[in-house]
Amino acid sequence: MTTPVRTIGSGSYDPADVTFLLTDLSDVDLERPTEDREEAMQAGRHYSEDLPVEYQPDDSYLRLYHQALERSARRVALATGVVAELVRVTKPEPVLVSIARAGTPVGILMRRWYGFRHGLDVPHHAISVIKDRGVDMNAVRHLTDRFDRAALQFVDGWTGKGVMTRVLTEALAGLGLDDTLAVLADPARCVSLYGTRDDFLIPSACLNSTVSGLVSRTVLNAEHIGPDDFHGAKFYRDLAPHDLSRHFIETVAAQFDAVADEVDATWPALWAADRTPTWEGWAAVERIAADYDIPDVVMVKPGVGEATRVLLRRVPWRILVAPDRLDELAHVLALAADRGVPVEERADLPFSCVGLVRPLGATPTFHTPGARWRPPTT
Repeated sequence: MTTPVRTIGSGSYDPADVTFLLTDLSDVDLERPTEDREEAMQAGRHYSEDLPVEYQPDDSYLRLYHQALERSARRVALATGVVAELVRVTKPEPVLVSIARAGTPVGILMRRWYGFRHGLDVPHHAISVIKDRGVDMNAVRHLTDRFDRAALQFVDGWTGKGVMTRVLTEALAGLGLDDTLAVLADPARCVSLYGTRDDFLIPSACLNSTVSGLVSRTVLNAEHIGPDDFHGAKFYRDLAPHDLSRHFIETVAAQFDAVADEVDATWPALWAADRTPTWEGWAAVERIAADYDIPDVVMVKPGVGEATRVLLRRVPWRILVAPDRLDELAHVLALAADRGVPVEERADLPFSCVGLVRPLGATPTFHTPGARWRPPTT
């Protein structure tokens, strides 16, 4: 295989922190208006063939992001340390392979933790994994040619329905690779390596490329990606004045010293506990799809990270929120208000919130009888 050479490198991150194994499509016109893209996807076009227009938040939303980061940086640092230590039980010197792009900030934070706590200089690469299309096997071969297979550790940001877990398991079967996914937060309860199972806001979910190294979502489009190429992505150089990618990493890493003792006290007990996946998140998604007469569970996006993505990149229909978590969801409520999306309280959620993509033909006023509804507020 000829190794692709047109890659996006490290994006806007420090080159020591990550290498993206992604073909550079920065000069290709791939963005489509959200409504057109949603209609095409529900008609059968795969989401990876093009890109949404990057949402650029206003000053008030950015303030919410910075407030969320200030509020949860310590919590993210703690979860980073815990999952990093769980990984080291079986991989003393891991090679991190993050799923671009949501997993990449987490991979960088884990790499920073290993340097801070153990003096390790851990390799970290980001690759594309696409629902229904699988893992970028050119990228996997690139890594297995260079590193010990047993050391490779796949990393993502959080779990929703557990789709990435399933994709990895199916794609890597028979390759002698560990398909276990390590995540910062596992509210779906579908992995065994996690920093927490609480569905809390990971601030990097609030923004798009400007907190992800200025890198777009990954693209797999035969018009631009050849059989020997890595999957593709765009590098948004023009957004450099708004880039917060390194700021996010440095803000969380600055909390490592403060959480080190708590990490040491937490991870051994968690390792010894029963961490068997129960897939509670998937069961909840199926209930919600049935309750709202949604034809495909793919249109139910559970967890604060996925609900945020619905509001930023899709055509949202409803946001469901757990009543006792409203105080933690200021950015979700602000986005919903900005887009005129109704917010409903639902007490039986195992997540803090769930985003529903609007089915084709559905009216924006649909409301489940008996559900407690509150107008969007900031």
